[in-house]
Amino acid sequence: MFVKLLLLILGFALLLKGADWLVSGASALAKRYRISELAIGLTIVAFGTSAPELVVSVIGALDGHNEVVLGNVIGSNNFNLFIILGFAGLLQPLWVQNSTVWKEIPYSLLAAVLLWVLANDALLWGSPSAISRLDSLLLLLLFVLFLYYVYRSLRQDKQPSGVAQAEALPLQSNTKSILFIVLGLAGLVIGGRLVIDQALAIAHYLEVDERIIGLTVVAAGTSLPELATSVVAALRKRADIAVGNIIGSNVFNIFFVLGASALISPVSFDASFNLELVVLMAGTVFVFVAMFTGGRQRLDRWEAFFLLAIYLLYSYYFYTDGAGMAAQTFH
Repeated sequence: MFVKLLLLILGFALLLKGADWLVSGASALAKRYRISELAIGLTIVAFGTSAPELVVSVIGALDGHNEVVLGNVIGSNNFNLFIILGFAGLLQPLWVQNSTVWKEIPYSLLAAVLLWVLANDALLWGSPSAISRLDSLLLLLLFVLFLYYVYRSLRQDKQPSGVAQAEALPLQSNTKSILFIVLGLAGLVIGGRLVIDQALAIAHYLEVDERIIGLTVVAAGTSLPELATSVVAALRKRADIAVGNIIGSNVFNIFFVLGASALISPVSFDASFNLELVVLMAGTVFVFVAMFTGGRQRLDRWEAFFLLAIYLLYSYYFYTDGAGMAAQTFH
């Protein structure tokens, strides 16, 4: 058991370092070819913080561990929204741009609602519940539309107010940049394999459902890049980065990570995941409404505390008798 825990920690460390190397190499390469720093931050850095979720979910899909795939994506989104955004908001009230309120937060809500509709075939149509390859194409199409929205935003506003440019990067050779990218990808793949294998081994050893492991250990571990990014952004009073990182990652996780995983192998859906999806949708609606309290577009400390409190209460309910009751209700 001790060895399994050490290997799991090693897997998470490789995921984090792999993401860091990938971002560093890709950012340096983009810098050399004069791609704007804002574009780097909104695309490469956003991809880098969600790369662990992508790798773990794709490997899970290839191995047929559907509950790990869904638990990783949905659990990471809830962890991002309630824990990371809540903690960042406690450190510093988070002011956000008008576009985040009216476009990005609703788009993340659309992602959660659409996932619920696509996944609940048994509830809605009477057929086996799954995210099919056809569903995955729709998810990936919406991700492309989101990237187009980001591209249009960059053209219309090169440097939005309140958004700090990415940290200036020294120019380095193409060879070094490509080496960082290759090492980063290797770290992600090896780390992802270690996380999947050891998380499942620990689940079987403790006789815990794979769904529980996916929603907790795997989801929290793969969300560490988002945690680091948002906390540092909050401390530096870069609210747009803190909020945008969370909202963008949640969109990325559902549309791209789950879309790519289901394209590789259709993902069967257990109705017990509906509880987590309802929590995700409710939390996203709360964040949207919070933008209008007090006549300000910001997440105040009391609202951030409420996010943390709700997640703790939900976790207590889930780990006592709520999970079983929810599974029976949604079935």
